Amino acid sequence: MDESADFQGTTIGVGTLLVVAVLAYGTFISPSVAGYEPLTLAGWIFALTLAAVAILHASVTQYDLAGGFGGVAVGWLFVLSGSGAQVLVGLAVLLVSGGYVVLVTRRRSRDAQSGTT
Repeated sequence: MDESADFQGTTIGVGTLLVVAVLAYGTFISPSVAGYEPLTLAGWIFALTLAAVAILHASVTQYDLAGGFGGVAVGWLFVLSGSGAQVLVGLAVLLVSGGYVVLVTRRRSRDAQSGTT
């Protein structure tokens, strides 16, 4: 799990810095960033960050977390691009996938503490 924690933290950190930069630019410099509303662009960056985390987990054969983070990314995509029922579906996917990531992460942490894999 050490290798995944390294790339996961770095990827989420870079994505978070990009989100903060876009929001700061939109708040203090210009009301639009490259023609997009800053909050919308920040949401897309966050969704892409989660998709990147999913791909990185898959690359180190942690398919359970890859599926969880992929589901969270898909949920965000539904929320960002949908309307009405699509947003509700996206929120449901976010809830289920996020809960799954929490359960898998807690299980891995517990197993690491007890010395089992």
